[in-house]
Amino acid sequence: MPKVTIDDQVFEFEGRPKVLQFCLDHGIELPHFCYHPAMSIPANCRQCLVEVGTPVIDRETGQPKLDKDGHPVIQFMPKLMTSCSQDITDGMVIRTHRTSEKVARAQEDTLEFLLINHPLDCPICDQAGHCPLQIQAYKYGPEGSRFEFRKVHKPKHVPLGPRVMLDAERCINCTRCTRFTDEISKSHQLTIIERGVRNYPMTPPGVVFDEPYSMNVIDLCPVGALTSIDFRFKARIWEMSSAPSITTTNAKGSNCYYWVRDNLVLRVTARENMAVNEYWLPDEDRLDYRKFNENRPEGPAVDGAPASWEAAYDRAAELLRGIDGRGILFLGSAYATVEDNYLLSKLAEARGADAPVYIPHIEPGHGDGWLRTDDRTPNAQGCERLGIRPVDEAAVRAKMEAGEIRAVYVLEDDPVAAGLFSAAELAGIPVILHHYHTTNQTLPVADVALPAAMVVETVGTYVNCDGHAQRVRPAKAIRSVHRWLMKELKLGRPDRHGTPFDRWYNEGNQVDCQPGWVSLPEVAARLGVEMKYRGPKQIMAEVAATNPAFAGATYEAMGLLGVRLEAVGEAV
Repeated sequence: MPKVTIDDQVFEFEGRPKVLQFCLDHGIELPHFCYHPAMSIPANCRQCLVEVGTPVIDRETGQPKLDKDGHPVIQFMPKLMTSCSQDITDGMVIRTHRTSEKVARAQEDTLEFLLINHPLDCPICDQAGHCPLQIQAYKYGPEGSRFEFRKVHKPKHVPLGPRVMLDAERCINCTRCTRFTDEISKSHQLTIIERGVRNYPMTPPGVVFDEPYSMNVIDLCPVGALTSIDFRFKARIWEMSSAPSITTTNAKGSNCYYWVRDNLVLRVTARENMAVNEYWLPDEDRLDYRKFNENRPEGPAVDGAPASWEAAYDRAAELLRGIDGRGILFLGSAYATVEDNYLLSKLAEARGADAPVYIPHIEPGHGDGWLRTDDRTPNAQGCERLGIRPVDEAAVRAKMEAGEIRAVYVLEDDPVAAGLFSAAELAGIPVILHHYHTTNQTLPVADVALPAAMVVETVGTYVNCDGHAQRVRPAKAIRSVHRWLMKELKLGRPDRHGTPFDRWYNEGNQVDCQPGWVSLPEVAARLGVEMKYRGPKQIMAEVAATNPAFAGATYEAMGLLGVRLEAVGEAV
């Protein structure tokens, strides 16, 4: 197998990898700005320079020449090479800044040139604290500036579109943003204008940067030139905690980070998962965070009046106890986790009811064949694999008109808003509702309302449209914290140490809600149905062991990137 030597360390390789990507794959840090593995290689930032040498070949024998110690004679190229564009060949010797003073000096000089006209506004820049330019300037750049002249000024606070703001003075012309619109999203809505030190990205005349994936350029920008209009100046990176999870605006289940301060979700950014969304995230996923903070319930309610959790559980069981199971309609949810839907199915079975059904939320034309789908729910595939099928509206209406439906149990959905029932039709029968928001249109007719934890507040499993099962973890705390949530919850420094005596700490931001895997067993226990689990991990282990459609979908197997499930039947 061919070998390459990097900083006196020998590695084996296959194919013709690029030096930079090979180093990154093997945990060898090489500073760079313009390179991105999903896009073309312009090699224009010159920050990833390395010394490259190859063995000297004897023309007569065709073998490498050896020195007096028996080692191959290495001929280094006269100039430093950009590692992002340099192919690795057998016997190649590479020196990075760790072993070459020439490389270290070149990287320092490159950074000095990049910083000549860069504004000194790190204290007010949204990128501060996680800025590649800032980090590399500290690690590889000069200790001070020798530039004593007036810096070049460029346009600032320029809205390129409804979601992205440009501060052109910060741009280092890496061209990542323009390559994204040319090669990945193919909207061609960004280009580079002007020349030399005065150039920067801009939209062509008459064009607005409003494509559905525009905010990806914010992640791509290695400086603070492109920032989010929505998030701008809201918080600093060190004030927030981040939790790896998935988005729930559609059935793709794109991987993301939820960023939280003072127990409020402030932004959503992309998380790399090559099997699901690669490096990207649609704007709709990034701007969907407000639903986690706004119009959240204050706690359970019975007959519209606030009640304790115990009282709500008691009332829910009381309403269901006297009704034959065949008269109870159990509505699962493509918004809820696999664990919650599984427990609902067990409750329905124990009561002798029909298997739960779920309400599809399809928006024809919304999907684009990439990271947006017509299905606006994150777990329809999970419901299908559990045997929870889409609701037959005509059959349900016929049963309602015949008086065969005597109670409705709704898990994390809104049948009134979906048009399955009208509020008037539900007014005369018991309704038990697990809900997310006070805007839920079924809430006014619910006899028992149980606030449910959302994806940022629970632990559970979702299966995307491609059959990829993925875990979610809590990003924010709820008022009644379960030990499993505490174990999984990652808090930032302010949230972790905040007390009611701190002016910046708002205890009201903790929603009084419960995950379905907490509330459903409580209701079931009062009906004589035992659902004793130590937590969602045990529930999912049971699902994976008993249902072939979820074979292998344990928490350990899913990890951070999920696991692809086998296709089962035409429905999935």
